[in-house]
Amino acid sequence: MTMTATQFTVGQPPTLSFAERDRRWERARGLMRERGLDCLVVAGFRSREMYESYLADDYNEGCVIFPLEGEPVVLTWAHLRVLRAYWSVERGNDLWIKDYRVAGNGTAAALVVQEKGLDAGKVGVVGLRSQAPTEMHGAIPAAWWQEFTEALPNVRFEDISEEFSHLMLVKSAEELAQIRYAAQAAESACRVVAGIADVGVGEEVIFAAAIGEMLRFGIGLRYPNVVMNSGPHTLSWGPPRWTTRGEAPRRLERGDLMQAELMPMCGNQEVQVQMTVALDPLDETNLRCEKAARESYDAGVRALRPGITFAELTDAMAEPFKEYGTWAYTPLVHSLSPHFLLGRPTINTENVDFGVRFMRGGIDQRSVRKATIQAGMVFAFEPNACFGKDHRVNLGGTIIVTEDGCEELNDIPTRVTHK
Repeated sequence: MTMTATQFTVGQPPTLSFAERDRRWERARGLMRERGLDCLVVAGFRSREMYESYLADDYNEGCVIFPLEGEPVVLTWAHLRVLRAYWSVERGNDLWIKDYRVAGNGTAAALVVQEKGLDAGKVGVVGLRSQAPTEMHGAIPAAWWQEFTEALPNVRFEDISEEFSHLMLVKSAEELAQIRYAAQAAESACRVVAGIADVGVGEEVIFAAAIGEMLRFGIGLRYPNVVMNSGPHTLSWGPPRWTTRGEAPRRLERGDLMQAELMPMCGNQEVQVQMTVALDPLDETNLRCEKAARESYDAGVRALRPGITFAELTDAMAEPFKEYGTWAYTPLVHSLSPHFLLGRPTINTENVDFGVRFMRGGIDQRSVRKATIQAGMVFAFEPNACFGKDHRVNLGGTIIVTEDGCEELNDIPTRVTHK
């Protein structure tokens, strides 16, 4: 295990080369040959994971038509998206895919498949049954899919969202450079948050400062950008309520925990950190949760190395909860870019009752996905330790799997900052 030196000087975000494009395209076509596919349809649309960018190094809220042989095509919903890409070229930024077109519906997109002579072939689909956070129903709009398939009655479709996601998990050196840069932005934002979070400060002040600091690095944010809440104890989690309704932001008070999840990305490589500031004194239950969360983080760092299974990593991180009697509300660990493997343990959850009506129907496939960890994979460690029905402490950062262990990219958010 090594710790990357933290640098807060803003430079140029790392870019991807055409060699990286060729590597990705060959991996995608290798998968296509294994599955007997003539073409891929890779969704972008409004997907959180922006799968199309893996093949295009671009996100245009449409899709990529990617034939086994021949040139791929980027499809988007309006001329302005195409002109935006062309303007980038004029400024010296070459496009991975040269053919950009407007296709306002699924029927128009089907014309490209017909043009490629693949309207009686086997087409793989990425995004139809993908299950990224907030996208449990996939990333492809139902109306678009209906139009697309009706216009291609002789095509055999196969969803390969899971297989394609596995393809994306192991990062190249160029992708890891983007991960490290985004992690610097997250670390810098955590330092800013630690400095300004105090009694009487509004959540909106902290929220704005965190976002501003990350954007200063010339990168983007992954939806939902910042998850945040504050209070002496609460299981509420998600984007602040006041960002979507007329509700006043809360002011911090003595005894509070201000907890925030930051999600910057460089290119389409995402990092996540879990920043928590405690305005002491904390109650004994929160202190217990803090110890359990940090010991879970340490257990994960000790365990993470190539060759173990993702389930073994999750089990190692859950072990401290047995001693402290705590449980986990959200995953302790998950993969990044894509947010695909999720380690959600069930320790001490037998008697937890949220008081929320929950309709059970079917199995959440994300909880049963299996993978053996390899060097180059990237994980968000986010051990959250809960006690009872309302206490929760969350911390953690981004970690790269190396040949002989792991590389921690963050420091500040891996511990609770006490003030």
